[in-house]
Amino acid sequence: MRKKELKRLKGIVYHLFVIALGFVMLYPILWMVASSFKPNAEIFGTASLIPKTIKLDNYVNGWKGVGGVPFVVFFRNSFFYVILATIGTVFSSAIVAYGFARNQFIGRRFWFVCMLLTMMLPYQVVMIPQFIIFFKLGWVNSFKPLIIPMYTGQPFFIFLMMQFIRGLPIELDESAKIDGCNRWQIFTRIIFPLITPALITSTIFQFYWKWDDFIGPLLFLNSPKLYTVSLALRMFSDPMTSTDWGAIFAMGTLSLLPILFVFLLFQKHLVAGISTAGIKG
Repeated sequence: MRKKELKRLKGIVYHLFVIALGFVMLYPILWMVASSFKPNAEIFGTASLIPKTIKLDNYVNGWKGVGGVPFVVFFRNSFFYVILATIGTVFSSAIVAYGFARNQFIGRRFWFVCMLLTMMLPYQVVMIPQFIIFFKLGWVNSFKPLIIPMYTGQPFFIFLMMQFIRGLPIELDESAKIDGCNRWQIFTRIIFPLITPALITSTIFQFYWKWDDFIGPLLFLNSPKLYTVSLALRMFSDPMTSTDWGAIFAMGTLSLLPILFVFLLFQKHLVAGISTAGIKG
């Protein structure tokens, strides 16, 4: 009985600790959601998550936008940028990963190492050279410098997909060659469908990162009509005048919905993709 009671007590303590830790991690998000229903005077006056008075005007005022641009425009810009950048990144990374994993060519190891080294460079190192190049190309104040480079592959996703492809039997490629398939047909008909978990994992990560991207749009977009959600939320804050914090938190809450939807929809695929990549690696 003592062992059972001790085991039960450990289980209770463990679950209480996990619940408390989870609450601490989620508290900032819960506070933001609660503050989206509070008047400005009440937001920073208390740490309570329960508003004394519910104010829905924050969502109405926030949806009206800022700078004469309604917030629906910022959502539209973000979806346009994120969807195209995600599609380009995932598909191009899969092509590069297939090339490294299945094809033997001169300098293969050298270029693979160079690709891995780019993962160690912080974005601040390449930020100024990229801006100069895109400025001379006339791409500044458009989505071109944010989307087109994504169609050249991203090192992290290339490495992730390589782990999947290396785990696939080489006999699949040889059988396809016997059937008359070329390299492109082998990739599109055999390899690409079999690395679906890696593709979904890459899609989720890229969607998250691009939706939260602030530096890229801030660097290349000048017109408020082209701003993404992250830049629009920054525009709400004006240190020279009174800031409508309720509207900021209301739109911040709405900006979390696409990420939450994607996570809930692909959660199982995300876990499976990461775990399978680790096993095959």
